[in-house]
Amino acid sequence: MITQQRVMEILEEAGVLLQGHFKLTSGRHSNKYLQCARIFRNTRYSEELCAALAEQYCHDHVQIVIGPAMGAVQMAYEVSRALRCENFFTERGEDGKMALRRGFAVNPGDRVLVVEDVVTTGGSVREVIELVKEAGGEVVGVGSIVDRTGGKIDFGVPFKAVVSVEVESWEPEECPLCKAGAPAPVKPGSRKI
Repeated sequence: MITQQRVMEILEEAGVLLQGHFKLTSGRHSNKYLQCARIFRNTRYSEELCAALAEQYCHDHVQIVIGPAMGAVQMAYEVSRALRCENFFTERGEDGKMALRRGFAVNPGDRVLVVEDVVTTGGSVREVIELVKEAGGEVVGVGSIVDRTGGKIDFGVPFKAVVSVEVESWEPEECPLCKAGAPAPVKPGSRKI
């Protein structure tokens, strides 16, 4: 079992925590951003963190790990490698909705673990959960490297994270950085909003 101290060491070494004025995928603003993509630049970090997450689901008979593109493509691979099962990713179609493409398909009864590098509002995760359910799959849980909600989110299935941190965010009209005249927020994530 990985210690929280070790997780924080990895996040620091990998340069994951950024300070500034950010626009999150949810549209909310924050003064901190966790750029988990930096974890996947170095396999020694990604392997250790994803194995720690997989360990939490090792008795759930996971058959497929699915992560939404872009943030969880590599993560789905690493977690599935530790669980010794298949991995897929979802991506947005022309209509902007999450879809399984490239021949990926969930069959009725498939046991699926949905993963995301960072969970803030859980919007993308909820879309993937719905895709799995519509196909007749069973979502055994949701896993993330970082839970930004401090454990306050509910997906209706077990949710486990390697580390849970509470990072403050605000609706744009309530953002203290905007009110103080800070430069426009930066959108570091992959999803257009």
